[in-house]
Amino acid sequence: MNVDLGGRTALVTGSSQGIGAAIATGLARAGARVGVNGRDAERLERSVGKLRAEAPDGDFVAVAADLGTEEGAAQAVDALPDVDILVNNLGIFGPTPALEITDDEWRRYFDINVLSAVRLIRSYLPRMTDQGWGRVLNIASDSAVVIPTEMIHYGMSKTALLAVSRGFAKEAAGSGVTVNSVIAGPTHTEGVEDFVYQLVDRELPWDEAQRTFMRNHRPQSLLQRLIKPEEIANLVVYLSSPLASATTGGAVRVDGGYVDSILP
Repeated sequence: MNVDLGGRTALVTGSSQGIGAAIATGLARAGARVGVNGRDAERLERSVGKLRAEAPDGDFVAVAADLGTEEGAAQAVDALPDVDILVNNLGIFGPTPALEITDDEWRRYFDINVLSAVRLIRSYLPRMTDQGWGRVLNIASDSAVVIPTEMIHYGMSKTALLAVSRGFAKEAAGSGVTVNSVIAGPTHTEGVEDFVYQLVDRELPWDEAQRTFMRNHRPQSLLQRLIKPEEIANLVVYLSSPLASATTGGAVRVDGGYVDSILP
């Protein structure tokens, strides 16, 4: 398939590394102008430099803003006011025993993982519907469906994103704008390496640690390995394209068969 996003502008939140960086690279390679987002301006510029090395023909714009706040969302919209493709990838995660999750932590996870997406959708969706074309993609997780016992607050936030996606897809009905969520499975990123080593022996070499983690903590994965960030990006690039014009209101899985269901 020939995915051509020439002339389109995308914003990928939380894209200085990991899955977000892979998505930004994939969209740029397909021809989109891509806003790359992170909180720290200096670190973000270094990340953009790495992305330009991976996609020399890519057009990247640094969007430094803390999207977990209303002020940060406003800064991002000011920096990149015209967005055709919005990928809400920003998210935090980490293990905490269920009965030890404080009110502040519940709020923090909801603010960063859910409200950051809602604020940007509110800002960008009207222009998309006015022009009759747009793509909104919210990066969810298998944890939205299979709530992990070690981080219920994270699972809650990703379940909420599924509802957000479905609701805004209805708001955009008939406009030419599609809104979907992507259910990403356990993926190999730097943050996930740290997470894995919180749950398995830190003395294990990475390959063995990964296998132990998947065997003991994610045994239902049919892939039986961590997903590569670019494998998530491939689906996002497709859903961002005109080729996916009939896919909206969906929760599309790239989870390595982790969710034990024959439906999305």
